[in-house]
Amino acid sequence: MTVHPFIEAEKRASHSVKQACELLKVSRAAFYARRTAAPGPGPGPGTVRDAEPTEKITQVHAASRGSYGSPRVHAALRRDGDRCGRHRIARLMCQAGLEGRHRRRRHRTTVPDPRAAVRPDLVLRNFRPDAAAPDARWCGDITYVPAGEGRLYLATVIDIASRRVVGWATADHLRTELIADALRAACRSRRPTGPVVFHSDRGCQYTSREFAGLARDFGIRLPAGRTGRCWDNALAESFFATLNGS
Repeated sequence: MTVHPFIEAEKRASHSVKQACELLKVSRAAFYARRTAAPGPGPGPGTVRDAEPTEKITQVHAASRGSYGSPRVHAALRRDGDRCGRHRIARLMCQAGLEGRHRRRRHRTTVPDPRAAVRPDLVLRNFRPDAAAPDARWCGDITYVPAGEGRLYLATVIDIASRRVVGWATADHLRTELIADALRAACRSRRPTGPVVFHSDRGCQYTSREFAGLARDFGIRLPAGRTGRCWDNALAESFFATLNGS
């Protein structure tokens, strides 16, 4: 393959290389690859054939803001009538240093206990800071924190009025003592003088007898949101989303 003299003439005349390539049905990637190649035998036939689909793949990947992997790039090109195979697309993306974004593996931290007693929801998604005085309503949850070695879980206690994390604890397990340590830390740091409502999900740690006994000793009521409804504990979920950069 040689560089087309018409395109070179257009280039020297400061005309549009894009329009010239479209007119002659030559990809710009192939034109520039050949034009800038070092003297010698030049790129092989395979390199030339891959130039045009690589350009299309790069355009689709850029339009997705770097989120598409080879399956979705393949689907997008098929919608446009391109028959480039999925395995070829994967190979060309690898050669071009393109890859999609992958969702992080979710670590399940909420496991409901079907035998636990039903508790009323006293918050009813009202997480406005002016809905109550400080240290009158708390909420909490557990999240997984990526660590260099092993697993790490974080339990928090957040004051709804001030949005402050008033107690927290970390551990490499999901046993009840994790959330118990967080609640003890909150009570030690805040020393509430009035009744406190501590809102959580219906995870087995929060509905356990051990945690209920600890809350009773501190004079804390334990309402709970519904199972599988993240909005019922939206403040804790929002904090974790900010913490994890999601």
